[in-house]
Amino acid sequence: MTGRRLLLLHAHPDDESIQTGGTIAHYLAEGVDVRVLTFTLGEEGEVIGDRWAHLVAGEADQLGGYRIGELTAALAALTPPGRDPLAPRFLGGAGRFRDSGMAGTPSAENPRALQQESLDDLARTLADEMVEFAPQVVVTYDAHGTYGHPDHIRVHDVTHAAVPLAQKRLGSTFKLYEAVTQRSELETGLAGVTVVPPGWHLPGPDELPSYPDGQVTAEVDVSRVYPAKVAALAAHATQVTVAPSGREFALSNDILQPIFGREHFIRVDDGAEPGVVENDLFEGLP
Repeated sequence: MTGRRLLLLHAHPDDESIQTGGTIAHYLAEGVDVRVLTFTLGEEGEVIGDRWAHLVAGEADQLGGYRIGELTAALAALTPPGRDPLAPRFLGGAGRFRDSGMAGTPSAENPRALQQESLDDLARTLADEMVEFAPQVVVTYDAHGTYGHPDHIRVHDVTHAAVPLAQKRLGSTFKLYEAVTQRSELETGLAGVTVVPPGWHLPGPDELPSYPDGQVTAEVDVSRVYPAKVAALAAHATQVTVAPSGREFALSNDILQPIFGREHFIRVDDGAEPGVVENDLFEGLP
């Protein structure tokens, strides 16, 4: 290990592979101590296909436990050969906080839902994790939670509340990034689609959120670990379908999304310098 530590914060199993799978694999290959902390088990997710369809909430309500297995397989796929596989970690322990589902749904009112827990309590719980791990770099979501999911927004808010608590206790600061999609990368990926799998459709205008290139401040080239990223996405089979090309995927909404060979971030801590685009999330650190 290099002494470098990277903490990635995600709402549900599969988010880590969709948004940052390449970054996880890249830094594991570089010898970085990587930790993926997931806030819920994703109990309210929809299921693709018939085989596991009855695991969903409202029926067997066993989807969360099954998704632990998918996350375990995905993290193993992102781990370099010959290394102990990266193990899942959950905020407060597995099952402590429940997937809230989409805004306005009854699941958001569940007393165990992440949305029902106080921001202060969540921030203190996350700060404890941060102090124990002492990362130099933390990755979270943007203020919109990427696409507006309440739990993604909650992860953003909790992160920003926890960071100053942890930094004060540690007496040191973190580089803080928000994972985003760069607009030109999305446009290039969609322009390169040659076959749309049956039942899928291309996204409409602004259906997939992205940021103008000028707002992006960090880019990680993950082309070298691209096969690991694709394998991790495929491991989340109840949530993700990878196209036969290996270059696109879709969720249960059947909207085609490119699998990127570069992942993008916006640095949001006080050390961010306007106009600077980093190629390494540890850039500038000892």
